[in-house]
Amino acid sequence: MTADGPAGPPLPETAIRTLEDFKRGLGIDIGLFLRRDGECVALEPGTTGRLDDFPYRALIESRVPGHLEVGVSGPLASQPVAELVARQVERALDHDHEVHFFTYELSERYEEINLLYSISETLGSILRLEDAAHAILNEVCDVLAAERGSLWVYDAQADLLNLVASVGRAGREEPITVDDADAVTARVFREGHPLMFGPEGSGGAADRRLPERRTDVRDSETVLSVPIRYTPPSGVPRTVGVINLVGRRNGERFNASDQKLLAAIASQVGAALENNRLIAKTLAQERMGREMQLAHDLQMKLLPAADRFPHAEVAARVRPAEQVGGDFYQLFPLGGGRVGVMIGDVSTHGFPAALIMTLVMSAAAIYAAEGGSPAGVLARVDGAVRDELETTEMYLTLFYGVIDPAAHRLVYANAGHPHAFRISPDGAAVRLVATDPPMGIAPEGRYGEKSSPWESEDLLLLFTDGLSDVLARDRRGNGEDRVIATVVADRTRPVAEIVAHLFDLAEESNGNMPADDRTAMLVRV
Repeated sequence: MTADGPAGPPLPETAIRTLEDFKRGLGIDIGLFLRRDGECVALEPGTTGRLDDFPYRALIESRVPGHLEVGVSGPLASQPVAELVARQVERALDHDHEVHFFTYELSERYEEINLLYSISETLGSILRLEDAAHAILNEVCDVLAAERGSLWVYDAQADLLNLVASVGRAGREEPITVDDADAVTARVFREGHPLMFGPEGSGGAADRRLPERRTDVRDSETVLSVPIRYTPPSGVPRTVGVINLVGRRNGERFNASDQKLLAAIASQVGAALENNRLIAKTLAQERMGREMQLAHDLQMKLLPAADRFPHAEVAARVRPAEQVGGDFYQLFPLGGGRVGVMIGDVSTHGFPAALIMTLVMSAAAIYAAEGGSPAGVLARVDGAVRDELETTEMYLTLFYGVIDPAAHRLVYANAGHPHAFRISPDGAAVRLVATDPPMGIAPEGRYGEKSSPWESEDLLLLFTDGLSDVLARDRRGNGEDRVIATVVADRTRPVAEIVAHLFDLAEESNGNMPADDRTAMLVRV
């Protein structure tokens, strides 16, 4: 075949310049020929004649497919010159090949680096996890030519993998149980290792353990599934989700390079998922804190202002063990100069106790305002809250007394409240004993009541076990003695100062009793 035959692959510019330099410098004629599939094609532009017309020829070892030879002729031509030209052309071709290879590699790496950078920006600028995941999957599927992408996040409470985002054609959307033996996603999450396989079957030893029936991908598709891992600064790495790529628009299978890139992306996503979880947890805690503070403020507002009660000298303080609690007190101005005084203590503390406390206060305010006897008021309150106490398995100690200064009498009903005393001017402390068991324990029915003499300088002392327990020095019982002794010693002082003294002692105490709601109330009529 002559040089006029079918054109071969074009020579790179560096090889053409090399041949021209030799022609001009040595004054020789040079031809470059390619033997392939039984044909001999001239490659160097302007070559005339055939390879056999050149007396000196040398083989070029290059990456060009086929048999490449150079021929030289002319006065200064020789076999060493032919071999010299062949070596220089060979270097020019190799250099050009390397430039093209590294340009392609750089282009490929640039696209991957740009993708990682773009994902980093996406994770830093988009607050909603679903929006960020959708944007990331769009970019990943575009770069890796995937037909479908899906991102699954683990819900530890439900022990499920939930679909957070998906792009491309439709696929499975319902949650996947972690122990699902037929789901590739579940297996990748359990094992914490990537999985890659193609439509013709297993691509490696790990792939041979694929389930025969796959509920989340089709058997005829190439699949790349990578676990999303989070590695804390100190601690054991854990899997927090899975990224799946299914099918390729170019018809090729996913390869190790694709897996490496997707694993790098999954690492970024894992850190973002952990940040998202911590942010959500912090926001939830802040919201709970605000709600509990609001509940505390509302609960405190339910309590009457004891220092502004116009019908008696009263001081009272409630300090919940948590932001809300189950201790409370009530004051009721009754007809004929009488004063109604109530204190209650729900068996637990915290939010459940606060709900019972609110219900009891509402019921007590209604029934006490009707002017019924202490026993009657407790009986009606019991009827209003019995079901809630049984449902929550809580009980309530409740004291309600009516002071009648004109009749010099205190009439009270006491549903199991142990800390109720009348302090006389001479310092004697008389316990106002329980008339009935606590509500929630006492059988349904009528409540009993008792009476005690009342003088103008008497003090009614009511408190809960949270206060006496914290003041106990060496055993639970002597905390009550300390409260009474303090009040007796201070009995001539204003009641507000006495209550403040009790709570100062509680703050100074280093007792080891579990924290409980603390309440104290002093009444002088």
